[in-house]
Order: sequence, then C-alpha cells, then structure tokens
Amino acid sequence: MRDADIRAFLTELYETGQQNDAQEQERSKKMLNLEPETAQFLNILIRSSRRTRLLEIGTSNGYSTIWLAWAASLRGGRVISIDLDANKQAMAEANLRRVELRKGVDLRCGDATEIVAGLPGPFDCVFFDADRYSAPAQLSLLVPKLLPDVFLLADNALSHPTEIAAYLRALEGLPGFDRVILPVGKGLSMAYRSDEG
Repeated sequence: MRDADIRAFLTELYETGQQNDAQEQERSKKMLNLEPETAQFLNILIRSSRRTRLLEIGTSNGYSTIWLAWAASLRGGRVISIDLDANKQAMAEANLRRVELRKGVDLRCGDATEIVAGLPGPFDCVFFDADRYSAPAQLSLLVPKLLPDVFLLADNALSHPTEIAAYLRALEGLPGFDRVILPVGKGLSMAYRSDEG
C-alpha cells in the first residue's frame, strides 16, 4: 500500500476514535488513541534509528500499532503488541489488514505483565501506552530482555503525572539511560541507552 494511502487511513482512524471517545462514557470503551504528532514522532524515531524489534503495550484499535509497524516494516522489523481487550484487538487486526501491515505484527491478548514475563525478547524499542500503574513491573521484567542499544518510550508523561510517577522513578533507577520528557502530544517520556556503554 502506498504511503499516502496509509496516511489517509490513519487520519480517518484517528478521527473515528475521537468521535467514539466523545460519545462514550465508559473508559474501557474509549479508543484513547495516541496524539497524531506523537505518533508521527515515534514513526520518524523508529525509522531513523532503524529499530526492528518493537514491543507495544496497549494496542487499542491499532492506530499507534500501524504507525510503529509501518516504520519497522521498512527494515523487515516486527512489532509485538499487547492488549487486554479482545474486541479492541480484533479492530486492530482488521485495521492492520486494511493497510497491509498485519504480517509484521504479533498481536497478544491478555494481561500485559503476564505476557511480558513470557516473552523472550530481545527488544530495541518498547512503547508503554496502557495501564500506567503496571508499567514499573513490566519494565523490571523487560530489563534483561533489552538490547544494549534501546529506546524506552511512554505516553501521557505530562497529562497523567501522578499515574506515571512510579514508572519514571523506575526509569531513574536504570543505569546507562539518558532520559527526557518531550512536550509533544500528552507528553512523551523517552529514555535511551546506547551500546557504547
């Protein structure tokens, strides 16, 4: 599929998600998609840094997953994406098929912490965009599964500072990482460790 067609579909998918969230009272039925500028930034970051082994925690309807898979696919990379909600993941699967990126994504449904514990890795990029309270436990499970040259990314660093505080503290405890919070979208926590030590 042409890049322009993927972009057009992503714009449509984001707008549909926004309409859904405006009408839906129940949080579990909201799509809570990544802000477009954050998604675009992640896409550029992954392409430019040549990431190929990605883990996403929080699939929802696949909006962010498409951005990640699109970037990773340029170098034959893969994304593992985890979500607790089977209905949302079914939507994500359909949306990934629409843009011909399904084969580059391994969709896992269930409790993210349990699934992370069983993943072999290694990963060169992890994106946390689900339940912020469980992110520290997931991070500790992932540390031995990270490549030396790795990005750790998390959304909502500015919009939900209390909820993400424990994750940010856990990040501070990891040796060798440079950390920054970027004021893009709802705030992106970005940590990077290079393989140069």
